[in-house]
Amino acid sequence: MPTAKLPATEVGERVGWSITILVIGLTLFGLVMVLSASSVSSVHKFDSSPFFQFSRQLRYAILGAIAFVVGSRVNYRHAARLAIPAGLFSALLLAIVLIPGVGRNVNGSSRWLAFGPVVIQPAEFAKLSLILMAATLLSRRELQMHRSERTIRPVLIMVGAYSALLIAQPKLGTPIIMGMVALLMLFVAKAHVGHLVKWAFVGLAGAVLLAYSAPYRRARVLAFLDPWDTPDGIGMQTIQSQVGIASGGLLGRGLGASRAKWGFLPEAQTDFIFAVVAEELGVLGGLALVLAFGLFGYLGFHTALRAPDGFGRLLAAGLTIWVITQAALNIGMALGLMPITGEPLPFVSAGGSSLVTTLFASGLLVGVARRGR
Repeated sequence: MPTAKLPATEVGERVGWSITILVIGLTLFGLVMVLSASSVSSVHKFDSSPFFQFSRQLRYAILGAIAFVVGSRVNYRHAARLAIPAGLFSALLLAIVLIPGVGRNVNGSSRWLAFGPVVIQPAEFAKLSLILMAATLLSRRELQMHRSERTIRPVLIMVGAYSALLIAQPKLGTPIIMGMVALLMLFVAKAHVGHLVKWAFVGLAGAVLLAYSAPYRRARVLAFLDPWDTPDGIGMQTIQSQVGIASGGLLGRGLGASRAKWGFLPEAQTDFIFAVVAEELGVLGGLALVLAFGLFGYLGFHTALRAPDGFGRLLAAGLTIWVITQAALNIGMALGLMPITGEPLPFVSAGGSSLVTTLFASGLLVGVARRGR
């Protein structure tokens, strides 16, 4: 793959700045909502000031801003060289997490690595690594898309390898996102649609089987189908999320005035931050956030369509699909339209690994956009 630096174009700069402004807006909005949603838990859970979790998120936002600038200014084609090393490194981190005494265990799941005060979640890096590897492989084999053994199969093997490590943590939400991203990237790369449909049904069947194979996952699915069957247990999150959203009405209770965050809604600043948004800012605020992600999708696919090469097209498409898919899962979870997966809302939920990785990915997207035809 040629790595000569491509010049920025006038139309590309406009799209790039549009994405940049949107990402800055979503990140700043996320900081405000994290401050609001975490103020109570910071005092009670961490015995600290109301700004404890916000200050931590702010530090990650500054680090993410640096990553965004780096991603947007380097030649995005160089990312292809990092695909395999990044993929192997992510797999290594996912394996290290499973070592007893090394990975940090929270609520029965080993998903984090702690390096002093810094805690990272390797699953977030694995999402980006998968997109880089899939975009690199498919762009180099774009003339072989009719051969599923050279295109579809290698990509799905990557998904399967990562999924095995993630399910062992255990974590099912990220493999679902990876599978959807991989299949849609293959569709963008013009893989055989019939083969993709077949593998989509295989993936769906596998997800259902895994969901019912473990008691805690089966409980989540049953709570999704009927949360009022366990109103004091696992169904409480969905019920309290819906109550918070409904009580916000059209205009909301006002910024900072959420009642759900006062111990009624667990993980209000992470998994269920959309419920806090809708409660405090109302239907209009929640709808504005959904439209912001819709605009991100429009700009991302616009970037993919105007990308100067196959790698740029697949990279932009993969990054956009990732953000939009994860946002849809998170918002659907808060509304009770999807089972609880534990996936954060991009740019908005509290979480350092998610924010830094997503901002770097957005920087890469801007890098492709700036060189659009």
